[in-house]
Amino acid sequence: MSLAASPPSPSAYQLSPVVVLTGASSGIGRATALAFAGEGADLVLAARERESLEVVAAECSEAGARVLVQPTDVTDAAAVKRLAEAALERFGQIDVWINNVGVGAIGLFDQTPIDAHRRVVEANLLGHMNGAHAVLPHFRARGCGTLINMISVGGWVSSPYAAAYSASKFGLRGFSEALRAELADLPQVHVCDVYPTFVDTPGVTHGANYSGHRLSPPPGLVDPRRVADVLLSLSRRPRASTYLGAGARLGIWGHALAPNLLGRLMRWVTERALESAEPRPQTDGNLFVPSRGHAIDGGFLASRPSHRTAAAVGIAATALGAAALASWWVLRRRRPASY
Repeated sequence: MSLAASPPSPSAYQLSPVVVLTGASSGIGRATALAFAGEGADLVLAARERESLEVVAAECSEAGARVLVQPTDVTDAAAVKRLAEAALERFGQIDVWINNVGVGAIGLFDQTPIDAHRRVVEANLLGHMNGAHAVLPHFRARGCGTLINMISVGGWVSSPYAAAYSASKFGLRGFSEALRAELADLPQVHVCDVYPTFVDTPGVTHGANYSGHRLSPPPGLVDPRRVADVLLSLSRRPRASTYLGAGARLGIWGHALAPNLLGRLMRWVTERALESAEPRPQTDGNLFVPSRGHAIDGGFLASRPSHRTAAAVGIAATALGAAALASWWVLRRRRPASY
């Protein structure tokens, strides 16, 4: 089916939207699929591993949704185009496209294989671009549609020991801003960004790890179901940028006021966490081979964070606040006097 399609009736979009969701097999993706299924959406679920997708699809079908499973590697532009075509063949239109794939590789930049860095950028940045490239012609033809890019606060704040991740997320933020400018003459075509802090998903343990230590996220994790609720809300009331997590805006402000200090603080927190972590062998994780399993949660919210890690984050947050205040004071002092 051609990517160009006739405009839908407003009621069809509001009552039963067609949603394409990548990274749908676990974590935020599975939580989001279930949230949309509960609201009567038609779903096209994509991820690399079919078996996990089928499990999620069965859950969504039980909730009353019509579901199409389409195994897809988002780094393959042709495969992503086939995903869009399959959605149109089955449902006749696409109302919401959610770019949700995200991978990472932890380790010092020059001690992490360059192929791992390349794969992170291909999945996180080019994968989102492939999705947008596949669906935007359809949105343009219809004059409406919502593209949602899952980014993270890492699109504003650098992540030492995850340089490729930082590169991909900073790039995604710029990509989304460029798309919004290009689509400004189509007021019913929306590009939405979502910037959560750390989310409690299996991605933490499934990701590539070249640090030699067991990974655990910092305190203040966001429940993936909360992210899913935000995505559901954006499908109804789109807005350009949404921030989740107590430290999201603090991090953004800190980067704007004192980026070098914030980078050093992030490095210090990461190194303290790794020093206190158990040793683990290096692994490529799910970079090149999809991980098995379809859990929503990573299991970290259910466990109590170590006092040492919590203290490190608390000290970093306090120092960041002090840096922000000091920077504000310096800028205020430098402001030219008015007469």
